[in-house]
Amino acid sequence: MTNKKAVIINGDGTGPELVNAMIKVLKSCNTAVELITCDAGSEWWEKNKGNSYISDQVWNLLKESNACFKGPTTTVPNPEAPRSVAVSIRQKFQLYANIRPIKTYNISKLHLNFVCVRESTEGLYAGIEFKTSEDSAVAIRKTTGKGCRRVVRKAFELAKQKEFKKIFAITKRNILKETDGIFWNAVNEINKEFPNIEVEEYYIDNMTQQLVKNPERFNDSLLLSTNLFMDIISECASGHVGSIGNVYSGNYGDTYAMFEPAHGSAPKHARQDKVNPVATILSGAWMVEYLGEKSISESIFSATEQIINEGKFLTYDMGGSTSLSKMADEIANRSASLLRK
Repeated sequence: MTNKKAVIINGDGTGPELVNAMIKVLKSCNTAVELITCDAGSEWWEKNKGNSYISDQVWNLLKESNACFKGPTTTVPNPEAPRSVAVSIRQKFQLYANIRPIKTYNISKLHLNFVCVRESTEGLYAGIEFKTSEDSAVAIRKTTGKGCRRVVRKAFELAKQKEFKKIFAITKRNILKETDGIFWNAVNEINKEFPNIEVEEYYIDNMTQQLVKNPERFNDSLLLSTNLFMDIISECASGHVGSIGNVYSGNYGDTYAMFEPAHGSAPKHARQDKVNPVATILSGAWMVEYLGEKSISESIFSATEQIINEGKFLTYDMGGSTSLSKMADEIANRSASLLRK
């Protein structure tokens, strides 16, 4: 048994129904993690205002928990709106490594299996920007050696764990000589500790082309970059997985982690019971694995893969007509059955 606590943020738009589906799957597997649900995001903020999408009460819950799950949230794109929920939590708890596996299922024409690792506390997402006149503004790309070294080390450790022999480091070092120079120096420094792992540098513009043209060349490897670059690259890679609704992720620090689907809140589909629950469910499975329930996580991943490959219970984005709740029910039942074997 575990006495671990996880805060579950319901999110905006389709977030609450996706989170409910994820919780149902975890409970079908008899998770012992205490799941504490709460609200944060733009819908909460519209009602309560303030300078944050996250209330003091929720911050206190997060501080008292062992991990958290963030349902999809909306970030209003204007200067008066608060910083996004994800960025706020990453920076507060120094969750410096965002990890997104890219893995295809049988419904895809491609066979892909690689991992994207993104520095997630610095870069342009640091949010340091200001107006210099009524018609101009400046954003600062913050890069530190410490920030780079810790995410680079995490990437090499993960590559070693997964027995990957290669890391592709993505930069624009010919233009961003100082900031990407610091990142590249960190890659070379940590690489000396992992001599069996090869490193190849790609510029961001070429990498996006290669991901469209020949993504299978990156199989059994790890893609590593700074905050904005890897956000773009992982989203680009997600286009090959059948749907962004299949892409799950974790944000890891030294003592805490946040898990979330890689996609947004899709408010136009809210309360229609139609969107893909896979990314949310698998992110939840990853969370309970982080909290010590590896067998539950493995059963959920296995059940989900089986159901997608069978092709009978797929949501619209994967070419099917199954509802969100029905697909989640199938995953819940199959996961529980696998655990009993």
